[in-house]
Amino acid sequence: MGDNDLNSSVKQVVNDILDDYRKGRTIDDSRNYVHPDKEAVTDILDKLKNIVFAGYFNSSYYRSYTLENKISMLVEDVTYNLSKEIAKVLLYEENNRDKRMHEVRTRADEMALEFMRKIPTIREYINTDVEATYEGDPASASTDEIIFSYPGLYAIFVYRVAHELFLMNVPLIPRMMTEHAHSLTGIDIHPGATIGKYFFIDHGTGIVVGETTVIGEHVKLYQGVTLGALSTRGGQSLRGTRRHPTIEDNVTIYSNASILGGDTVIGKGVTIGGNAFITKSVLSNKKD
Repeated sequence: MGDNDLNSSVKQVVNDILDDYRKGRTIDDSRNYVHPDKEAVTDILDKLKNIVFAGYFNSSYYRSYTLENKISMLVEDVTYNLSKEIAKVLLYEENNRDKRMHEVRTRADEMALEFMRKIPTIREYINTDVEATYEGDPASASTDEIIFSYPGLYAIFVYRVAHELFLMNVPLIPRMMTEHAHSLTGIDIHPGATIGKYFFIDHGTGIVVGETTVIGEHVKLYQGVTLGALSTRGGQSLRGTRRHPTIEDNVTIYSNASILGGDTVIGKGVTIGGNAFITKSVLSNKKD
């Protein structure tokens, strides 16, 4: 095939694809710069990790001599870029598409700052998660090892960040964050789940925590645990309903156990054995 023939064939392929974009389907939305940027969201997470664990991770973007300068640069960077991505998803929402851009951007700036003010709270919770992991895992040589290398802690960190954005009703971005952690760790925690302090994930691969799950404090999950819905056959009609279980304080759930249903409660101090399949509540015998 000659160069002219090849160029003609490539041009025809391009025209065919462009024609295919005109069919009006969900996947045919080809508007540039109106959807959130996945790489930008991942970059925000990386910089937030540098803020939350300031003494452990160095930024490849900045060099500074003092902690104050480092954090100042990171906070300004994250606030600016988070605001940009929030503005995109606010415009993306159908109810906001007719708003003027400057109104949306003002709201996005406010939401980004509101989130950044929550970082001390996120760090408070993450510190308890590190403590719980160290105390609960005799294989951990140090808290440094946990912070640098444990996928469970990374998944929890991303969840803690995404959950705060979820509570602020930021669309789409929280789920993008937790799915990024899912792709790296095999741990799938929906940002809408409610998880108390001292949360420990051991090994972690294959864990699923559904959107309406409620987890208390000092809870320990092993690999393969599913905290899920009893049935999702209702599809979108189930949106906003309680579908996932409640796990009360001081519960341990061993590997590959499945606990399903919005009415299912695992009481305080209960231990669930491996490979269990539970759709009814298990009440605690322990008195407060």
